[in-house]
Order: sequence, then C-alpha cells, then structure tokens
Amino acid sequence: MEVPEMNAIMRRALTGALALSLATPLAACGSDQKDAGAGKDSIGLLLPENKAARYDKFDRRIISSRIASLCLECKVDYHNAEQQVSNQKRQFEALVKKGVKVIILDAVDAAAAKSWVNSAAKKGVKVIAYDRLAEGDVAAYVSYDNEKIGRLQGQGILAALGSQAAASDVVMMNGSPTDPNAPAFKKGAHAALDGKVRKIVFEKDIPNWSEAKAKKEMSDFIDAQGAEGFDAVYSANDGMAGGIAAALQSAGIKNVPVGGQDAELPALQRVVAGTQSFTIYKEVRPEAETTAEIAFRLLRGKSIKSLTPTTADSKSKTGIPARLFKAQIVTKNNMKKTVVSDGAVRADLLCQGIAAACKSAGLQ
Repeated sequence: MEVPEMNAIMRRALTGALALSLATPLAACGSDQKDAGAGKDSIGLLLPENKAARYDKFDRRIISSRIASLCLECKVDYHNAEQQVSNQKRQFEALVKKGVKVIILDAVDAAAAKSWVNSAAKKGVKVIAYDRLAEGDVAAYVSYDNEKIGRLQGQGILAALGSQAAASDVVMMNGSPTDPNAPAFKKGAHAALDGKVRKIVFEKDIPNWSEAKAKKEMSDFIDAQGAEGFDAVYSANDGMAGGIAAALQSAGIKNVPVGGQDAELPALQRVVAGTQSFTIYKEVRPEAETTAEIAFRLLRGKSIKSLTPTTADSKSKTGIPARLFKAQIVTKNNMKKTVVSDGAVRADLLCQGIAAACKSAGLQ
C-alpha cells in the first residue's frame, strides 16, 4: 500500500508544479501583451467613408480577398471612419493596441493622421498610405498619379467644349481641403485649362467632397451670375458632379459640360443620359490587390521593392516607396470598351431607367 500512496503524492506534486509553471507566464503577461498576440496575423484596413460606393463594394472586398489568397491564417481587421477624423483616430489607435503590425490607411484627413502614424511607426507598425498620401512615417504609398488625373479632367472639359473652349468661362469645384489628392487634381486641371479657356470665373474647395455643398455653391453662383455666366463646370469627383447636375437641372440649364471622377454608377448613367460629359475611370482592382500584397510582405518582413517602382514625397517624408497607377477618361463613346468590358459595371444595371439612351450609345 505504501508504493501506490507514494505514487499518488508524486502525481499531486507534479500536477501542482505543472499548473504553477503554466500559470507563471500567464501571470507575467498583462492585457497589453495579450492584445499584441491577437494582432500578429492581422492586417488593419481603415477606409475613410461610406458615401462613395467604391469603398465597401470594391476596395474592402478586393483587399480582403487578395490577402486571404496570400495568407490563410491572416485576418483583415476592417473599420470605416464615416468621414470622421475622430472615428479614424480611435480605430487606428485600437489596432495598434491590439498589436496589429501592418495598417492600410486611407486617411480622412492626411495632416491629422501624422501624429498617429509617427507614434505607430516608433512601435514597429508599418502603415501603408492607400489612395491618399497620409502625413508621417508611412512605409509605402499606393494610389494614382493624381496630377495627371487632374490634367485628364481638364482635357475632358476642353474636349467637351470643343472649338468654343477659348471663348468659354469655367466654374471649378475642387475637392476637400483635408484630402492630399485634391490639390494635385486642382493643379493638374489648371495646367490643362489655364490659357486654353477664357477664364475661371468661380473656384471653390468643397469640404468633405460634399454633394450638398457643391449643389448649393452651384445654385448660389447661378442665382448671382445667371445661366449665361458660365459655359462648363469642372467637378473634382462624381459625387459633387451629381449635386452640380441637380443644380443645373433645377435652374433649367442644359448642354453645359460637367466633368467628374471615379466612374460611379450614377455618374456613368448621367454620362449616358447626357447630363454629365465624362468621368475618370481608375481601376480599383490593381490598386487594391497591389496594396494587399504589399501589406502581406510587410507583415512577413519581406521586400516590397518589386511592387513599388517609384517614390513619392509628402510634407513630412521623402522617398516613400510607391506604386502609382494610370487612369483614363470615360465618355459615352468609350464606355462599352472601358468600364463595361472591364466588369466595373454591368450593362443591365447601367441601363436601368435609361434604356433608350443606352441603346443609342450602343450599350444594349
């Protein structure tokens, strides 16, 4: 009986020692370290707003899908700021606290993000500036050549005005002052328009790319200057172009060229219907997929050199590894060969409610 009793005592002792050895490292780990472990295979994705259809329908889905194809164990930790800087700051800081080591950031306000980005970088977090070049110590930047896009927009206005361009007055509705892309669009548009049209008769930067604000500014200008006070309207994006088109319609003004950007479905329908002259098509898929691959490589400590053939400079950092994609003008004449053939929009959805115009444009 003595040997079994001794065995029982030894088993209890070993069990207690094992429990103590397991408990010791757990006790040593605070909540911060536990959170840090939770983020080791996570990639943060912070998008700026949900008014533009592209972010949830395209960017988020494409990025998440590409990351899943590259890394079965990886998780995309996604949040949308709904155009609020305070929301995005809280979301960003929460990701860092979790221990997420790579964050894809499309900043609501590029300048405001500087302090968060710098603080995260000091903790070893790699931030990829997506679509908009955030200030601070970002590790990479993926977007488009935004000055070239602005030039394309200006060229679109000139093409729509045709032989009347030199005698035409243009209204310019520029993008949000907090978006670092907006000054580049504006600069490019001016490079195309200045000296080619008679005058820029009114110019306004529209906070938060607000469609309602663009509509009001356009309506106020029409009230002050009359229907004959301008010949074309440059709009930095399609959302604002929708507000501008509504203001023109309310005033009974027709056949005034309006340009936009983003190739959103309502804008494409306006282009087919003739209330918007053109939009700019930026293929989201290559931008999003490249960003996803850069994020995965940074997560695993691999080189991103082959994915970033150029560099970009912000106000706070130079020589940022970058990939800048091209864009193209979309009009009624080339819509079938661009956004439709690329699968960016289905012809049946495009033509809902405008069947006759679609048929005339060869889209049906």
